[in-house]
Amino acid sequence: MCRTLATFPTTCLERAKEFKTRLGIFLHKSDLSSEAGSVGKFEWGSKHNKEGRCITEDVLGWRASFDSLLSSKNGVAAFHAFLKTEFSEENLEFWLACEEFKKIRSAAKLASRAHCIFDEFIRSEAPKEVNIDHETRELTRTNLQAATATCFDAAQGKTRTLMEKDSYPRFLKSPAYRDLAAQASATSASSCSPAEPSHT
Repeated sequence: MCRTLATFPTTCLERAKEFKTRLGIFLHKSDLSSEAGSVGKFEWGSKHNKEGRCITEDVLGWRASFDSLLSSKNGVAAFHAFLKTEFSEENLEFWLACEEFKKIRSAAKLASRAHCIFDEFIRSEAPKEVNIDHETRELTRTNLQAATATCFDAAQGKTRTLMEKDSYPRFLKSPAYRDLAAQASATSASSCSPAEPSHT
């Protein structure tokens, strides 16, 4: 339910608690613990993120671009929670797995991990099979014969485009995100720092 700014709690702590509750409801299904730890629940260690920005600015930034969403740990967790409601979380999980895969420096580990990713996301009837065309699937299979950090680029690109053009707009239009963004907008309209004492 929409509320006017005047009815919001007067201190940042109270606003943060209410905002945390709303975001917690939105993310309550986000319980993925990937091997690389790339996706997780929203962390509320403080009311500011590492850049010192109010966390509400982070939420509002997710709608700036798909890249903005993917570059935010909290954004990834929120998007993952949304995708789970659509039973399409495998797309994001595959994209994240590819991002971690590119960081591997050992050739032996690269080859081993490449086959694991292929078996989990790419092969026909894979447990988390992503929606890619036959040509991309076969190109990826061929790339595995001499696995490099770029062997999943084509499949990852297709999956990213699918999320950006299809899932991401629906995420922004979802009642959960729109309600969250509305509250974030109202909260950021006032200072996120505790009120300064009056000197009148």
